[in-house]
Amino acid sequence: MTVRVAVDALGGDRAPAEIVAGALAAAGEGLEPVLVGPPELDAGGLRLIEADQAIAMDEPPVEAVRAKPGSSLVRAVRAVAEGEADAAVSAGSTGAMLAASLLHLRRLPGVLRPGIAVVIPARRGPSVLIDAGANADARPEHLLQFAHMGAVFAEEILGVAEPEVGLLSIGEEDEKGNQLALGAGTLLRASGLRFRGNVESRGLLEGEVDVVVTDGFTGNVALKALEGTIRTLLDSLRAELRSSLRGRLGGLLIRPAAQRVRERLDPETYGGAYLLGLRGLVVIAHGSSSRVAIANAVRLAARGVEHQVVTRLEERLARSVLASPTTSPTAER
Repeated sequence: MTVRVAVDALGGDRAPAEIVAGALAAAGEGLEPVLVGPPELDAGGLRLIEADQAIAMDEPPVEAVRAKPGSSLVRAVRAVAEGEADAAVSAGSTGAMLAASLLHLRRLPGVLRPGIAVVIPARRGPSVLIDAGANADARPEHLLQFAHMGAVFAEEILGVAEPEVGLLSIGEEDEKGNQLALGAGTLLRASGLRFRGNVESRGLLEGEVDVVVTDGFTGNVALKALEGTIRTLLDSLRAELRSSLRGRLGGLLIRPAAQRVRERLDPETYGGAYLLGLRGLVVIAHGSSSRVAIANAVRLAARGVEHQVVTRLEERLARSVLASPTTSPTAER
């Protein structure tokens, strides 16, 4: 089986050069990246789906998606919807990717809202944070669905047999948190999932649980705080090691260990995040993605197809969530 991944060649700060290079690096046996971009684009031998427009990061997402149906971002999503590709990857506007996916792929039956699932490089092994930015406002039943989505992600992509779920809050006690956290905690305790209870943000890099559930606003703030902290610490360590002869000598001694730490903490290791809850597979990459990150995002998309994440998610939601009256598909339109 060859997995075809449509790659938005015009999305991201380093497009198209780094996007094309990343797609070429990911190409191999069983994986066919398909570039989506203008006809004059040098695709390096990869198949090209023509799209002559781009959606800028600062454009209103919904309006841009409707006004530019021929844009590379929209065309990549449409390629999945129309069967030209098995998954799509873009480093473009997250809002536009969400709008295009809702318009052309649509939600799985009963899904209230899609959620962004991103891998956290925790010390005890990678974990997943969901939602990482798709929904600034959420209700308890949304977080319940996110928990099931995250559990499927942990099982199929991270290889965790029985993932443990935690709810991000301001304290570990059940009574800690706002109304959203309190309501979600009640639903999660009755969900049948391995729900540990509340977890605090200081434990995210420890990997206290396999799945961390929260709303998109809180999740995005937490994610960017982690990424900024990791980047600052690594840059500061590098600067200190280069600041003196003793530091440079010490740097030579710890280089292998430091390289392993950097590789584990580097956000580019996974390259992107799944937008879960749709009828097709979509991966959102960082706007500043390098060719390494793009290649890893394409591989992440391919793994999702190979593990039938969309089908597994649909089965899980139908079995565990949709029977609950609090998450009826008629509850939100």
